[in-house]
Amino acid sequence: MYDMLARVDIDALKASRSPSWDRLHTLARMRRLDGDQIDELSLLYRRASSDLAMIRATMPDPDLIHQLSNDLARARSRLTGTSGASLVGMARWFKVTLPAALYEVRWWTIAIMALFLTITITEIVWLGRNPAAIETLMEPEAARSFVFHDFVEYYSQDTNAQFGASVWFNNAFIAIQMIGAGITGIMPFVIIYSNAVSMGVTGALVVHYAGPAFFLHYILPHGLPELTAIFIAGAAGLRLFWALISPGGTTRGRALARAGRSMVVICGGLVILLAISGFIEGFVTPSSLPNWIRIGSGVLVITALWLYTFILGGRAHKLGIIGDLESDAGYAQPVAA
Repeated sequence: MYDMLARVDIDALKASRSPSWDRLHTLARMRRLDGDQIDELSLLYRRASSDLAMIRATMPDPDLIHQLSNDLARARSRLTGTSGASLVGMARWFKVTLPAALYEVRWWTIAIMALFLTITITEIVWLGRNPAAIETLMEPEAARSFVFHDFVEYYSQDTNAQFGASVWFNNAFIAIQMIGAGITGIMPFVIIYSNAVSMGVTGALVVHYAGPAFFLHYILPHGLPELTAIFIAGAAGLRLFWALISPGGTTRGRALARAGRSMVVICGGLVILLAISGFIEGFVTPSSLPNWIRIGSGVLVITALWLYTFILGGRAHKLGIIGDLESDAGYAQPVAA
């Protein structure tokens, strides 16, 4: 009985893995490999190594073990003797893995952005139409001092580098909160609401005493990439929650693992995006550059990000790539239906 089940399992495994094993066999014997082929060989090597370990442990098949062992030995020799493999992997991360992960959470990101903007704009408009409400927030003299001194000097309180670094750490902390608390399904919305209301109150005060242009000139340069990073962090966190609620055609554990690995990829991208935002806030926002250049820097970053997400991410999505660190994930044993 056990032999029959083992035979069924080995047949199921062969049916599932044969295409990748054949591709490994082909690549391991090619005389020359380009960058994409090196990356593909590395991925296939890891998969086949996992398969070989499972075959040896659960359903020994001498012929299959011999074949895979030979192919893995050749592949290992090619990979260890090929220079630049790590650079190729890094390039693939930027060109394929990261945009694919961002593309996976694009609608979550847009939904969170819409929620934030709705709350903030509503707050600004409502307070703008109720001057008495603004005066209850702060005495007129104190409000003017806040708008023309505190609000402006906030961006010049330290050296550019120190301020940019402090901004990066502060925003990174908020992003970590959004991601870490995402699995609750509630906390990201609480954080978004709190920050949106705070932004709305500040915006209402500045717009009331200095006009909308004054507010936008100081907020848009760094605010566009900074807030987008927070929105993406919230989207990644909520995707964990959704994997728990609706795992799709897999177990909750596997769905959570997949979403978690994708989240790690996104975190790497957020480190870069927040660093760019911190640089803009530390060096561009408080500078004497023309307003169109200051605002344009933020617009340029955010436009590039969305083009990167929809063009490269969309291309990866069509190829079935989901931004998952699948090469480090392990593999589930296939079974016959």
